[in-house]
Amino acid sequence: MYAVIEQGGKQHKVAEGDRLNIELVDIDPQATQIEMDKVLFVGDGANSRLGTPYVDGAKVLASFNGSAEEAVVKGEKLYITYFRRRKNSKCRIGHRQKYLQVTIDKIEA
Repeated sequence: MYAVIEQGGKQHKVAEGDRLNIELVDIDPQATQIEMDKVLFVGDGANSRLGTPYVDGAKVLASFNGSAEEAVVKGEKLYITYFRRRKNSKCRIGHRQKYLQVTIDKIEA
């Protein structure tokens, strides 16, 4: 069984046991689980359900690796370069996004 969820403006295809990085959201520091209810599609062979836009009554439960504060991981470093030819003007800016690493526990449909 798998599901397509919407989290942080992005769509993720998940199955039970998958580990993925989602956008950082405001959560309680003592929390151990997060519930995602924006499920777009649930697939299980012939028993597939497509939402308009979301599947009614479907949700995905995910847990953190350790506490919520320990689950924050950093993505790879990106370098943005601005360059204007013949103007003696160039600039290099770095950015590193923070993500929340979760493990999918259960898909309820």
